Amino acid sequence: MEIATLDEIVKQSLDFFAGSLPPSLDVSSFSYPFVIGSGNASHTGRIIFSGRAAIIGDESNFKALAEAYKEAIAQKLIRDTVVISASGEKDSVWEIEFAKSLGLKTTLLTCKPGSSAAKISDTVYSYKSIAEPYTYNTSTYLGMILSASHENPADIKKFIESVSLPPNFGSYDAYAFVLPDTFQSIAPMVEIKRDELFGPHVMIRANSQGISRHAKFVHPWENELVISVGNENPYFGHKDHRWFIPLPATAGFGFVECLTYYICGQIQRAKPQYFKEHITGFCTDYGPKAYGKPEKFEVIVPANG
Repeated sequence: MEIATLDEIVKQSLDFFAGSLPPSLDVSSFSYPFVIGSGNASHTGRIIFSGRAAIIGDESNFKALAEAYKEAIAQKLIRDTVVISASGEKDSVWEIEFAKSLGLKTTLLTCKPGSSAAKISDTVYSYKSIAEPYTYNTSTYLGMILSASHENPADIKKFIESVSLPPNFGSYDAYAFVLPDTFQSIAPMVEIKRDELFGPHVMIRANSQGISRHAKFVHPWENELVISVGNENPYFGHKDHRWFIPLPATAGFGFVECLTYYICGQIQRAKPQYFKEHITGFCTDYGPKAYGKPEKFEVIVPANG
């Protein structure tokens, strides 16, 4: 089974959306909504509603948030719940049921318009995606981000393909991204990719420039490459092991997500193939068992559209 590296999937996703733009999502139509998702879906919600008044949550705290805001719900100050789920299954089903029990209008963003959650949601935004390895979820959430940011996929691809890796890029033991404060919501998505692609084998961390000032770089190290995006970095990491990538003025969240994922894919290429060696065992054994499900996960998640 051929498993593509993350950088390949980024480029394939951008090609796909250049030829098939996602539906347009107007976030201004929602009035102070709950925005709920699991893992990267939650981070995607934070990105989509960046600059808007919204209550971001996940499967762990949605009920607690609803209790905390019950007076606002009763007074109709909160009228909407937006649930983000690529599969439209798992936690998204009870989340929509729960939101409806509160009298809230529900909107689902998903790649599976025939899913269990889609069948019960008031409104469904259906997104197309390409076939990609389990956990990558690149095209799935990228389509949702682009639907709100309206960035040009072809321009993003042209830029990332122009990026030249520094000498000895693959020889580092650790990598750190320093992002503009505006794009802090990308940082946890990068660290999720670290967990998925490398587990304990390679250190990759990401923070905004502001958070990086809070003792994140007490220990300069020749074996860590510090990658600053958008802003020059004269302070963090070993002075001889810094890489600055300028951003065009038009760069948005989709741009920065694709750039950071692309670089993670280049790290993946340069290291032993941990993900390729272990993803099949995860999908066919202990991954689904942890959910109490007898079905196996698909190692390559099929395209949708």
